[in-house]
Amino acid sequence: MAARRLLLLLLAAAGALAFPAAAEIKTESFREDPRASIMFEKFGFSKSGAVRIIVTGAAVSSPVARADPKQLGFFLLSDESLLHAIDEAQEGPSREKRAAATNGGGEDPDGGSAGAGAGCVLSSPYVKKLFTFHDMKGGHYNKSFPVTRPDEYTLFFANCAPEALVSMRVRTEMYNVNADGSKDYLPVGQAPVPAIYGFFAFCYAAFLAAWGYLTLSRDRVNAHQIHHLMSGLLVARLLYCLSAAEDQHYIRVTGTPHGWDVAFYLFQLVKGVVLFAVIALVGTGWSFLKPVLQDREKKVLMAVIPLQVTANIAAAVIGETGPFMQGWVTWNQILLFVDIACCCAVLFPVVWSIRSLRETSKTDGKAARNLSKLTLFRQFYVVVIGYLYFTRIVVYALKTVASYKYRWVSILAEEVATLAFYLFMFYTFRPAEKSHYFSLDDDEEEAAEMVLREEEFEL
Repeated sequence: MAARRLLLLLLAAAGALAFPAAAEIKTESFREDPRASIMFEKFGFSKSGAVRIIVTGAAVSSPVARADPKQLGFFLLSDESLLHAIDEAQEGPSREKRAAATNGGGEDPDGGSAGAGAGCVLSSPYVKKLFTFHDMKGGHYNKSFPVTRPDEYTLFFANCAPEALVSMRVRTEMYNVNADGSKDYLPVGQAPVPAIYGFFAFCYAAFLAAWGYLTLSRDRVNAHQIHHLMSGLLVARLLYCLSAAEDQHYIRVTGTPHGWDVAFYLFQLVKGVVLFAVIALVGTGWSFLKPVLQDREKKVLMAVIPLQVTANIAAAVIGETGPFMQGWVTWNQILLFVDIACCCAVLFPVVWSIRSLRETSKTDGKAARNLSKLTLFRQFYVVVIGYLYFTRIVVYALKTVASYKYRWVSILAEEVATLAFYLFMFYTFRPAEKSHYFSLDDDEEEAAEMVLREEEFEL
């Protein structure tokens, strides 16, 4: 029993790191579920928060014995109390052994029907027990519970009855109450998120207007296919920010996204696929340096696109369900693996371009131009590495270390980094004559030859 309790609390610790704070009103059905614990949702409460739980059709079956309804119930666990609860659970086995020795090896001290049981997490002083199946009437329950102590809480269902199978339909609502009495379904740490996405949507609209002026008017003659694809990337990013802002706004006001989640995941997919395609194609110099792709470069694109589709499907499953879904951890692992694979794959074309230029520089007699190409692509390689590292590692670290009140900081940091990366990439590879990309003068030819001869120009 203590081992099950420790497993539950370790799940809570993992959820604190991997599970972003959710806010939507959610309804989920369970049929003969054997799990000892089910994590529903994390939410950052203010001093005027509340959680409402509606349970219908609750039923318990067990092949061993009739389950004690006091051993099945819902509770809240704050991040502040999590470590204390884990320490208590780790001490549980030693206490049980001492109790068993005192009883002469008799009845299991966790057995019986004394409340929730000494080894059940529902009996821990560090959790806020809401109700058990003993409090239900006819398998139904509907009540709101005030949360007056500000913190980030996780809602759990605990099943401490041996081999019990649980069937039920659960609707959860978590919200804070505003001064005017209205409900705010966004956690405290996500309150500024709609405004953040709205601001960046405006930024990308201005960016797109300026880029459209360059590619369709002022430098139309020098615009290539890659530049029009980059325009598509800006459109996708603009629509992504708009749908994210609307999605979060409607969740905040009503608790449901009103269909904006569909647009959000659609444009998230499109901008992810187009972004990695643009990075890979720019890395090859396609259209502005060479007209066609090599076979190996085509293979990279054919690998990156389905990987991005898979990653976004995993993101949608994770975002629209939650830890209560069986296999949720597996989907998280798929998302992490596929995202890393995409990040690695898009770097290959840049590396190939750099190596090809190094080899060409030894034979074609154009040292200055080749050195400029090498400098350009190495800068792009370093910036891509920095962008991917920041958005995958640093942003994740911000999510885990920031207080629940400042979860919006990680979103702001990611959007700022993305906009800065776009500005660099679009400015560096803006429509221009080929000579613009390689700015070394002919007078520097001899110096460039010495540089290429004396250093290997490794990455």
